[in-house]
Amino acid sequence: MKLSQVQEILEAKVLWGEELLAREVAHACGSDLLSDVLAFTKPQSLLLTGLTNPQVVRTAELLGLCGIVFVRGKEPGADVLALAEEIGLPLLSTAYPLYETAGLLWEAGLPGCKLP
Repeated sequence: MKLSQVQEILEAKVLWGEELLAREVAHACGSDLLSDVLAFTKPQSLLLTGLTNPQVVRTAELLGLCGIVFVRGKEPGADVLALAEEIGLPLLSTAYPLYETAGLLWEAGLPGCKLP
């Protein structure tokens, strides 16, 4: 699935990275705990979260994630947007809560980050 499809499904606003929406998304992971993100995500995953701090962008960079969707209508500050631009990480925001966001993407065929 491409990020552009994710944007459509979630009726998401692109906060940064409009030109990167052709990126492929292999999996999705939803969490507000960075320790879980570190433990359970796979490269090229899309992170669904309510966290809007710089650490979430740094974690995504470290793990090779393809983008972040902020849930519940949350939007990060200018410092987070600047960091995402610096590392080339697309950021989106959806009004859906985390549970519904994950459910919509699952229903559309995007797998989660199931452990082996």
